[in-house]
Amino acid sequence: MTDDTDGDSEEHSDEAARPTPALTASDASATATPCIGVCYFPEHWPRERWETDVEQMAEAGIEVVRMAEFSWGRLEPERGAFDFEWLDTAVSLLGDAGIDVVLCTPTATPPKWLIDEYPEILQEEPDGTTREFGSRRHYCFNSPVYREESKRVARRMAEHYADVDAVVGWQTDNEYGCHHTVRCYCDDCAAAFREWCRDRYESVDDLNETWGTTFWSQQYGSFAALQPPRHTAAEHHPSRLLDYARFANASVVDYNEMQADVLREANDEWFVTHNFMGHFDTLDAFSVSESLDFATWDSYPTGFAQDRNTESVTEDRLRAGDPDQVSLNHDLYRGPAGFWVMEQQPGDVNWPPRCPQPGEGAMRLWAHQAVAHGANVVSYFRWRRCRQGQEQYHAGLRKHDGSPDRGYEDAARAATEFESLGDLDGVDAPVALTFSYDDLWALAEQPHSPDFDYWGLVGAFYRALRARGVQVDVVEPATDLDGYEAVVAPTLHLADESLATRLESYVDDGGHLLLGPRSGYKLPGNRLQSDLAPGPLASLVGGHVDQHESLPESVDTTLTYRGDAYDYRTWAEWLRPETADAVGEYTSGTAGGRPAVLDHVVGDGSVTYCGVWPESDLADALVTDLLDRGGVAYSDRLPETVRAAERDGHTWVLNFSGDPIEVDAPDDAEWQVGDASIPGYGVGVVGAAVADLSVQ
Repeated sequence: MTDDTDGDSEEHSDEAARPTPALTASDASATATPCIGVCYFPEHWPRERWETDVEQMAEAGIEVVRMAEFSWGRLEPERGAFDFEWLDTAVSLLGDAGIDVVLCTPTATPPKWLIDEYPEILQEEPDGTTREFGSRRHYCFNSPVYREESKRVARRMAEHYADVDAVVGWQTDNEYGCHHTVRCYCDDCAAAFREWCRDRYESVDDLNETWGTTFWSQQYGSFAALQPPRHTAAEHHPSRLLDYARFANASVVDYNEMQADVLREANDEWFVTHNFMGHFDTLDAFSVSESLDFATWDSYPTGFAQDRNTESVTEDRLRAGDPDQVSLNHDLYRGPAGFWVMEQQPGDVNWPPRCPQPGEGAMRLWAHQAVAHGANVVSYFRWRRCRQGQEQYHAGLRKHDGSPDRGYEDAARAATEFESLGDLDGVDAPVALTFSYDDLWALAEQPHSPDFDYWGLVGAFYRALRARGVQVDVVEPATDLDGYEAVVAPTLHLADESLATRLESYVDDGGHLLLGPRSGYKLPGNRLQSDLAPGPLASLVGGHVDQHESLPESVDTTLTYRGDAYDYRTWAEWLRPETADAVGEYTSGTAGGRPAVLDHVVGDGSVTYCGVWPESDLADALVTDLLDRGGVAYSDRLPETVRAAERDGHTWVLNFSGDPIEVDAPDDAEWQVGDASIPGYGVGVVGAAVADLSVQ
């Protein structure tokens, strides 16, 4: 190889609780010494360079390497002619250096010869356009041919490496659904959608009733008449869209489970994971994770701050990302076994609108942030900047000439610091925040305002918790909430009696719930409740929603909460208290004088219903009142560029600003990393409770 080679009561609920994944590998334990990893592509580089690469990885303290996620064309250049020698060599070099290897099934990039043989593998857009070969993620999850081909290549790889000690686990595929590829609209998907609906509904009449297809004469006479929601003149029926989103997600779940089963058949001591993405809309990570031992995700803070954020893009966010946006994803993907960051941004990247250099030390800061939120491995993408293909403008830990890049020293320093911290238990979060992909999908179909964004609403409440240094578990609404002192539900848009019963039990037994707007508006089938919102949650809330409105920035949006004045945005509900007390009321607009926030005592617990999208000060007031009722300790309110997170007796103070900060800590508190003077884009770790710290 050379250097240049290359019926309302009949509504269907998805609220059944999911099982906790069973771990099968000690490396997946939530108690571990965090370590640094890297993603490596030996096939991109001359063979004579590989040994040097591995030596330099070891010198940097790298303990895990991920490989082969895009290697199908290299592993099988033509049907049946497998070439494992090059990958065997790389695995052997890494194993000899004491570095663990995570291999990937290479199914994200089916090779050209396979597409030529079976062009029906390719996905189709809603308008029928084929997603052609020439990039990645061009396959259909419901193609029977591709499922068999995926199983074949995964089995061949798994059997080949089944007895290789250096291989400790596997990543299935790569970034399911990236580039809007969860949902395909081809004939294979049409057939699979019909079968999915047959399994979900007792009859086509049941489907018609659940969806409400009498609107615009959209009734179906048989399941065979169903089609994917392809291009139409006007908007699609929202219930059809929601079920198609569920179906497409279920297709990925099934495809992933197939791969995981193949891998475990070869070696049941391997862990199996997948690398999800940040603020990703179309894939329910909870359901995909059922067949994984733990989740990983790919973290690119400066890119995310630009292309998927409702907050302003400040210079600090361009240099170090939005800390709460990144942390929300850490907490979303953290399970009982912790989580990994499989791809951590190593420097400048190629895909956002603009690609500024990260702040000095930011690559180290991000690694510590992940560990503070429960990560056991932080793996940078990639080892070297690539000289070919679509990602030539994506940095690595080393430059394309092999010399160290800015992220290399950051990664090496983080590795040394993690080793000094030793084994860490997982995060013990006192507060749960509910997150529902069904709600996300339903609200995305009918946002009722160009400014209404599910991630943004969730973020408003999440930011308030993180600004007080409170660790948070992000959970499905169906999760058992009994272990949490307090629960924040930014919205529970689709609700049924079973959800209401579980929440009532939690609150009645002494739990404290903060519930946000647009809750209980719809049944799980995505049609309005027969009762006024919040529907089945009304007795829990102690009132109803009389009216709602969505408002632009140009309109004055103010209210009082417990006598103090606050701002809100985007969404407002005029509430009608019945057994609850009105503790907030509007002071502007047509809503002036009407209730906006309700408090309700239920059994030994309490419920606060906030009928607006709160701005930061109101969110802080609501959250601190909730934490006080739940007896949860919290810090002084932190600056928006500073965050603190507690894990196993250590508190990380993370500075996402270019300016230095000073931390006041108890006199007997020991600093394990850094000290009380934290530079711009720096981090300190201290043996003290977060509530005992303050930031100057």
